[in-house]
Amino acid sequence: MSKTFLSMKYYNYRLWWGANIFGSAGAWMQRVAQDWLVLQQLTDHSAFAVGVTTALQFLPQLLLSIPAGMLADRVDKKRLIQIAQAVIGLCGLTLGLLVISGTVQLWHVFILAFIGGSADTLISPSRLAFITSLVPKEDLPNAVALNSMAFNGGRLIGPGLAGFMIAAVGTGWVFILNAALFLVPMVMLFLIRKEQIFEQRTSHKGESGLKMIKEGFAYVKGRSDLIAIILVGTILGSLGLNFQLTQAVMATQVFDRGSQEYGILGSVMAVGSILGAIAIARSRHPRVSLVLASAMAFGLFEGACALAPSYEAFALLLVPAGFFALVFMSSANATIQVTTDEKLRGRVLSIYLLFFIGTAPLGSTVIGWVAQYMGPRWSLGIGSVAVLLITSIVTIWTWVNWEVHVKVQRRAPFVSIDGPRERAQRAKVEYQIEETLEK
Repeated sequence: MSKTFLSMKYYNYRLWWGANIFGSAGAWMQRVAQDWLVLQQLTDHSAFAVGVTTALQFLPQLLLSIPAGMLADRVDKKRLIQIAQAVIGLCGLTLGLLVISGTVQLWHVFILAFIGGSADTLISPSRLAFITSLVPKEDLPNAVALNSMAFNGGRLIGPGLAGFMIAAVGTGWVFILNAALFLVPMVMLFLIRKEQIFEQRTSHKGESGLKMIKEGFAYVKGRSDLIAIILVGTILGSLGLNFQLTQAVMATQVFDRGSQEYGILGSVMAVGSILGAIAIARSRHPRVSLVLASAMAFGLFEGACALAPSYEAFALLLVPAGFFALVFMSSANATIQVTTDEKLRGRVLSIYLLFFIGTAPLGSTVIGWVAQYMGPRWSLGIGSVAVLLITSIVTIWTWVNWEVHVKVQRRAPFVSIDGPRERAQRAKVEYQIEETLEK
């Protein structure tokens, strides 16, 4: 099997991958329809209202991420994911019926966005940690990258399909179809075979929840590499990755386009994300340097998007922006999961998600305000500057504190890096040689 699709040889992972395609397509269809409903039908092109909707959808990440991480380390992850997906599907069904009946109001969208966001928050650490039970540890970076590919495959299909459906039959039926799509991953998860699980859940029954949370924070505090990833992820997640909002206002207010063109933008960005997933899937050893480099590149292309002179140029620039956003997310996720103790993985992931996604409510509200009162281009420009600034600061901090030495060479691989990882590997080899000679 190709090195890129190595994890596909595992039956359980194939089911999980397919489940994510359908789940992601439904989620992205709902996001596009939800934003369009607020922007075009329930308000007079209010970017701020869209920002509030996004904020309410991600506010649970700020409130519930840590308890969700504790749940991931204590309960049956598969069962928890199935229950939460049922709740998200019911939210879509309810909103669809309200729209079709003509009784929908803005506060309905706010409440359902919060409920759906709460359900999604409770399974976010479990969804990431569950991958470790589907493949052996050495294949985990590949599995994480392919998981991102599945997510963005749904993103490739969902926004474009939602845009065409909005134009053809209206937003209500998009929500109805989304509810139906969530039935598919629930069934696929049911078919996963217990006898092919690689990593069994560690029991934490009887342990104090507060003690478990303190252990998670203490572990992260002692890991400078995790702190670096979290710092960059906080700014990128809150101010940089607001394309759900910024694409809507750029399409409608800057380029004067409709729902189909807006939906296409999400699909175009997903093309870049899928290419990023394919590129990162071949890597078996995630590095913090790749996390920082991809964040820097993303910030540059987001700035270019802010300056795009036409709709076509904007769409084209979304491809590399999506590419580097995906490389950042996949390499960050893989680095955290591969290097974190299994007993603490759910809690560490929840801390990362608390900052990466949990700060989105504040960030999307700020970006929505900027788009409303300073202009759509500024909503992208401010995100770009913030990402470039924090990534530069963290990069300098890591070089100084980790004593990293970078050397440019004339021959491949052209750039050599000598840091903590390389020194640790050399020490390991030297120890093995000494041990062999002693024998």
